[in-house]
Amino acid sequence: MIISFGGSQGSGKSTIAQMIAKELKWPRYYMGGMRREAALKRGLTLAEYNKLGENDPATDLEADEFQEELGKTKDNFIIEGRTSWYFIPHSLKIYLYVREEIGAQRIFKNLKTKNNRNEDKNLNSIEDVLRSIKIRQASDNKRYKKYFNIDVHDKNNYDFFLDTSDLNIQEVFTKTLNFIKKNLK
Repeated sequence: MIISFGGSQGSGKSTIAQMIAKELKWPRYYMGGMRREAALKRGLTLAEYNKLGENDPATDLEADEFQEELGKTKDNFIIEGRTSWYFIPHSLKIYLYVREEIGAQRIFKNLKTKNNRNEDKNLNSIEDVLRSIKIRQASDNKRYKKYFNIDVHDKNNYDFFLDTSDLNIQEVFTKTLNFIKKNLK
């Protein structure tokens, strides 16, 4: 089984994907990390790299091809990426949602504790993070619509949709794991 995680920024998808991978003892692939590294190699922030991708599909191509190949050649892994459900259609598709304001608060807190060196520039407040989220989401939506004609936020694309806004991480983990266990083959 392949489990793909998508979701809104700050929803907890990275944390939950890591926890699920550890629980199942499966490898985890993180497309956001791959894109951040590609941006860093070009001396760009992720936000700048996404903007570049609005007119250059090559910025998404490496991650897209990687996902597609994984889905064809491997099994029993976790993959986290907004388009993972699309490139691995036979995956168990999970979407974690969070209201933007709460997502911005979580990301801002995370920025204080981790070295997110190339997320975006000038993220000095929750308001800055919220602004960045809106710009990034618009850029992502534009690219996904233009190149694939998909809406990564459409609930109908997923097998499991969970609003994490009012849940703690353990509650999200438990609900997600319970759903996965019901679907393990």
